[in-house]
Amino acid sequence: MPRTAPARLVLRTLALLLPLVLAAGVAAAPAQADPPPKPLPVTWNVSTVLQGGLSRALVPGWSPAGSNDPTCRLTPDRPRPVVLVNFTTGSGWEWGAGSPYLRNNGFCVFHFTYGNITPLPQFPVQAIGDIRKSAVELRDFVEEVRARTGVAKVDLVGWSQGGGMTPHYYINFLGGADKVDRFVAIAPGNHGTDGSGLLRPTTLAPLMYPILLALLPAFGQQVAGTELAEEVYADGDTRPGPHYTTIITKHDEIATPWTNQLLEDDGTGNVDNIVLQDSCAKDRSEHLSIGFSERTWRFVVNALAPRDATPVPCIPVLPYWGSGGGLG
Repeated sequence: MPRTAPARLVLRTLALLLPLVLAAGVAAAPAQADPPPKPLPVTWNVSTVLQGGLSRALVPGWSPAGSNDPTCRLTPDRPRPVVLVNFTTGSGWEWGAGSPYLRNNGFCVFHFTYGNITPLPQFPVQAIGDIRKSAVELRDFVEEVRARTGVAKVDLVGWSQGGGMTPHYYINFLGGADKVDRFVAIAPGNHGTDGSGLLRPTTLAPLMYPILLALLPAFGQQVAGTELAEEVYADGDTRPGPHYTTIITKHDEIATPWTNQLLEDDGTGNVDNIVLQDSCAKDRSEHLSIGFSERTWRFVVNALAPRDATPVPCIPVLPYWGSGGGLG
């Protein structure tokens, strides 16, 4: 049947409007991620440490690149903010690679400092105070981030103490199990350390432990077998709620023996222990360079967004340096 003039007019109008409707739909669809307008440079070596330490000391309100960005917006694929938890002596400069890498991958990253035993907020050496008090500071910051973003839960990414006793104390004793969805720990100080054998009961531990505990509490509390080390993990390594991922190097010289870093699954499948050398013998990262390795941060992204996980390539990682000298 031939179309009437009004019918032809309607069809032509729809043909003109359809591309506009489709374009509007695409524009209104939720973004897959919210990376910054221009990718942030990521330097995969420890050279950023000096610059970061100076910035922490000299620039008021300094945060590692990519963190505490007020323009970042959560998306359906990146629905939770990521809170970085420093290692012992750190104050943000240790995230020179990880923070911008996460931001480039669409995550909203939040950073804070804790465990400062000096009166100077900008002091570049922090995270050495009493771990129980540091866990309270972590709890308070998580509540601040939750209030600011309107989310029920956050993700934690921590390194050494920041992946060990401080967040575990928060999760186990301060209500964190209900506020944390994914907890990714890099070279975590789980179950305490023997300091490459120097802090065993048969070596320097009886002499060094009371000195460390008095002057640098976090150091003393992380010695294997101490009161806090036993308390934190006494009722099991994990709690229902969070999903735990540990990223471990067999060449760790600080959180030793490296097998202490492994978490025991409570039977619910909520633990992934990743030993870097199991998939790449060329990865010679140790306790410092593990945080400046592209392999490490690819595993972190996979742990935070498992539906988008991609294979992590085997590339050389040098001890005390990282996985490269350029930008990534």
